[in-house]
Amino acid sequence: MRKYLYPLLIFALLGTGTLYWLADNLDELVAAAITQQGSAMTQARVGVEHVEIHPKSGKGVISGVFVGNPKGFKTPHALRVERIELELDLATVASDITVVRLLFIDQPDVIYEKGEVTTNFDALQKNIAAYLGPQKQARGGTRLIVEELTICNARAQASAGFMGGKTISIPLPDISLKNVGKAKGGVTPGELGQEITNALKARLSVSANFDRLKKSTGEALDKAGSAIKGLLQ
Repeated sequence: MRKYLYPLLIFALLGTGTLYWLADNLDELVAAAITQQGSAMTQARVGVEHVEIHPKSGKGVISGVFVGNPKGFKTPHALRVERIELELDLATVASDITVVRLLFIDQPDVIYEKGEVTTNFDALQKNIAAYLGPQKQARGGTRLIVEELTICNARAQASAGFMGGKTISIPLPDISLKNVGKAKGGVTPGELGQEITNALKARLSVSANFDRLKKSTGEALDKAGSAIKGLLQ
């Protein structure tokens, strides 16, 4: 009987130690994953100021999230978020599939920029897809299911190369996604980032008409030039 009890006791102790280690280090693990993997995936600077996840409830806050632009764009960033609320199912944190019950992104500051060839969000999507690739997707690792993902009250701006880094405000409707990754048996953190980027780009591409923007900007410059000319005459 002892030969069966001893291995069970060892596994129980290891499991308890793992849970304590996760509870003590979860904030650092999440922050490191966001900054290191995020920067590698997007080929842009990704940062986070603070992560705080309560080990008893699974609820937490991620503060000061920053996603810069890939090379070749003039605006200061693609996305800034002061506060992201989340709720984890703690029973799944140490498993192959972690369930995120809630991911609430409130008042993000989004800049949608059209470069010479493509937009900053197209470039981010392309970089994430290249990073993931079929080989990395096949390696497995931690996968996520997000039961409820909400992006609301966004402050969105649009810019183009001819505007020299300046922006104008555009509308960005709220975004609500349910059970992200559930049909696939979970998604990698990179694939989740791709899902969020896809959702933002779909809304932004409807709101920002760059041809109309160029025309209206040109008309405004013509009017300003005429006004200045009139003052000088």
